[in-house]
Parts: sequence; structure tokens; C-alpha cells
Amino acid sequence: MIQCKGKIAVLTSGGDAPGMNAAIRAVVRTGIAKGYEVFGVKRGYNGLLNRDMKLMTFRDVSEKLQHGGTFLFTARSAEFGEDDGKRKAAKICEEMGIDTLVVIGGDGSFTGAKDLSKYGVNIIGIPGTIDLDIAYTEYTIGFDTAVNTAMEAIDRLRETSNSHERCSVVEVMGRSAGYIALWCGIANGAEQIILPEEFNNDYDALIQVIKSNRESGMTHQIIINAEGIGHSYGLAKRIEEATGMETRATILGHLQRGGSPTARDRVYASVMGSYAVDVIDQGKKNRLIGYKDGHVYDIDVEEAFAMKKNIDDYQYEVAKILGTRCDYKNV
Repeated sequence: MIQCKGKIAVLTSGGDAPGMNAAIRAVVRTGIAKGYEVFGVKRGYNGLLNRDMKLMTFRDVSEKLQHGGTFLFTARSAEFGEDDGKRKAAKICEEMGIDTLVVIGGDGSFTGAKDLSKYGVNIIGIPGTIDLDIAYTEYTIGFDTAVNTAMEAIDRLRETSNSHERCSVVEVMGRSAGYIALWCGIANGAEQIILPEEFNNDYDALIQVIKSNRESGMTHQIIINAEGIGHSYGLAKRIEEATGMETRATILGHLQRGGSPTARDRVYASVMGSYAVDVIDQGKKNRLIGYKDGHVYDIDVEEAFAMKKNIDDYQYEVAKILGTRCDYKNV
């Protein structure tokens, strides 16, 4: 019998992301295999404050990785946002003998984890967010599934837009980051992409491009609008009034969070989850797990938070070039 090395708790926090279940599964099974007791905390930090957790077994995580969402659930916690809440959470971990808390979530969840670490709790973070907006890692769990879901929906919208000779403004998720919008813009061949990182609020120039495209013979157009810009219904109305072209807005919304995760999200989540336990086993403290240069790695939480992430300039230029509509004679 393997002697118990310690207790690990794992929770999911913030917005759900396809692949979170695969990460939980990997933490649980790798942890048990390496001699740890692994507790699943329900409803994020709120569940931690209410001691809503159970000791996990191999069977508890069976038939989970193919499902979207998180079977541990996720919830916001106003109490945890306060210093007293974090002190309470740290004391609960101490009383229950929790040596390490594994947090699967985005930047807000990681901020909470970083703050909690100041009260003596060892934290390990696994990036689970569809937004891809965490600076230290090139990949976040859920992004691939969300992009593919949005891409398929936009493909369908283009077909109906073509039939009705209309302009479609399609709003995709991402909060203040434009990565989903950029990828969908390239993958769907959008005529225009509006990103919070790049847009200068020159709507007149945007409308002029739509007019020029129409005058050159284009029967329909797709405008990808990032959530961080928003106001898609108002934009659609403005475009229609200025161009005379029938324009409709579609907000894809939370359907981008759902669905069975892609192979990439399942694999990356599984590898990151297992690596998180390896980091714990090596005695490392307060680390975030990421993916960089083709490999999974870990980084100090403070170092990670000092980094900033920007849109890939080359990808953005490619998107603009490929979305251009002009005949050879006009080049």
C-alpha cells in the first residue's frame, strides 16, 4: 500500500471551459497514483468556504473527460473576494490538512489563488478559460473548442447571409480579449474583424469599407465583433442605415462554452492536470502550469502575473489582407 503523501484539493472557478473535466480527472487520477488523497471542491471558492468537498476516487472521474462544463460546478464568491474570506479559506485548508489547492480557471481565479497563497496556502494553477488571455501561456483549456464552435456557427450564418444578400454582425465571446474574434475572422474568412486591442472606434471607416465591398459586387459580408467591443445590435442598425444593406446581428453567447471538448482540449487538459501533480510531488510552491514552445511547463505565480499579452500583429495583418475584396485590375 502506498503511504499517503498528503492532501490535494482541486476546484474549478470562474467561467466554465470545455476540457475542465479532463483536467480534474488528470489531477485526481495522477494524484491517487502518486500517493495523495485528492479532494474535489464543488462550486469553486464558495464551496471551499463552505467545506463542500469530498474525497475523490478513480471511479468518481470516470466518463467525465468527453463532457463540456465542469462536474465540480463553478460559482462566484463575494465572500472570498474580501480579505476575511481568504483568511477563512486558508484556515479551512489548514484544519482539513489540505497541503495544496489546485485551481483550474482564468485570470480572475488565478488572482484569487495568488492572494490566497499569501495566507500560507500552496496553490497550483491550471489555465482553463476560452478567452486565451493569460500572458504566460500560449494555450488555455477550452479555447480550441470555443473557436471551433463559433467557427461552425459563423459558417452557417454566412450561407444564410448569402441567400438574403445581407451583412451579418457576429459577436463572439472573449471578454476584453480578441483572440476568439481573430481566429474566427481568419478561419471564417470574415470581411472585417473588430478587436478591442486594435479598433480605434472609427465606425465611419468601417462603414465605408462595407459600402466599397457592396459597390464592388459583394452580395453579403461577415463582420466579426469581439465581446470587448459589443453593442452588436446597435452596430447592425447603424450599418443598415448608412449603407441601405440589410444587416442582422447575432450574438453567439454562451453556446461557445458548451459542447464536447475537442481532442486538443482533452489532451492539453490531461497533460496539464498530470503535470500539476508532478509539480506538487517535486515540492514546488505557488506555481502556474502553462504551455510554451511545444511543451508544458510551470512558472512562479508572481512572475506570471508580471507578464502582459498582446494580439499577434502578424496574424492580425494576415486577417486584414485575406479579408480584402478587390479585383486584380484594381490592385
